[in-house]
Amino acid sequence: MGISLDAADVLPVDAAEAALVGRVFDPAEGGPSVVTIRGEEVVDLSRHAPTMSSLLERPDVVEVVRNHSGRSWPLADVLAATTDPAGDVPRFLAPVDLQVLKAAGVTFVRSMLERVIEERADGDPTRAREVREKLGAVVQGHISHLKPGSAQAAEVKRVLQAEGLWSQYLEVGIGPDPEIFTKAPVLSAVGLGADVGVLARSAWNNPEPELVLVVDSRGNPVGATLGNDVNLRDFEGRSALLLTEAKDNNASCAIGPFLRLFDDGFTLADAKATEITLDVTGPDGFVLHGVNPVSEISRELEDLVSHAFGAHHRYPDGFALFTGTMFAPTEDRDRPGDGFTHRVGDVVRISSPRLGALTNVVNTAEDAEDWTFGITALMRNLAARGLLG
Repeated sequence: MGISLDAADVLPVDAAEAALVGRVFDPAEGGPSVVTIRGEEVVDLSRHAPTMSSLLERPDVVEVVRNHSGRSWPLADVLAATTDPAGDVPRFLAPVDLQVLKAAGVTFVRSMLERVIEERADGDPTRAREVREKLGAVVQGHISHLKPGSAQAAEVKRVLQAEGLWSQYLEVGIGPDPEIFTKAPVLSAVGLGADVGVLARSAWNNPEPELVLVVDSRGNPVGATLGNDVNLRDFEGRSALLLTEAKDNNASCAIGPFLRLFDDGFTLADAKATEITLDVTGPDGFVLHGVNPVSEISRELEDLVSHAFGAHHRYPDGFALFTGTMFAPTEDRDRPGDGFTHRVGDVVRISSPRLGALTNVVNTAEDAEDWTFGITALMRNLAARGLLG
């Protein structure tokens, strides 16, 4: 199932006021360029910042994005080339580059319960409904309004342990320390219009639409975007030690469409109030729809950032932090009781009014475009273009 992209669908509703930055692969340069979106134009900023990481380190980043100029291309042409590469027209990439790709897990009650269900079902989707019915009502009644790490949470932990209902997922969901892990290697994220990959041998998997914070080397959140933390439920359900295989595969991390910088018109508080919509349209006619209010997150965004960054861990090029999802689709797609899993050709659209829309097509990780442009290739390309120095 192919997709077409147009500005009205991809851009935030208030794009004219937004400070939007992204990256394109420019065939004429043989590598990526940092860009901004101004009206109907994509403007090259690579002469002002060779990487997104270096741009976000600038104290005048918003002024640069709003006022500095370079080469430009029609936005409509770049969007068209993003799904159907043509000639020397650039195509959009993920709007991060040298940032480490981090993720927080189990930050919403609903998805926390689904992780517990995966664990108790041993990764078998046919057992999930039974486990969900037995576990959900009991556990959710205990934890739905708890503050993680509080005295009340510690007491609930004691009670659930006594009842034999404690889980490692409840530990990171309501305990003092959240789950923070490395989602994928630097430069491996795919962007708008690209295929996203699930392992061909996975029989139970799903999209995870999330708010992604981008943080500079000093630990300051500088902007927000959307992400798909593609997940293999059967792998993680069999063992938490399979988290890397469940999370980090070719094309399993999608970010975009653009990074919206924080400024007077869009702040971290606005990001906290974001509602993220998920729409999946399958080649079989299957349709899935849901809305994820970030305000229902169980931990403050600043708390998640502080667990990733601090005296215990620095990121000299910054990092992008997936903040977690409440989505764990349970709708039956095929046989009753089997729940949801992806099919090749699914179109996944993750959107929010003030962040735009990230649209991707599901493929197997084995058949999705290989990741070949790494750090060495980036440095050589930037050096050849005279952008390092």
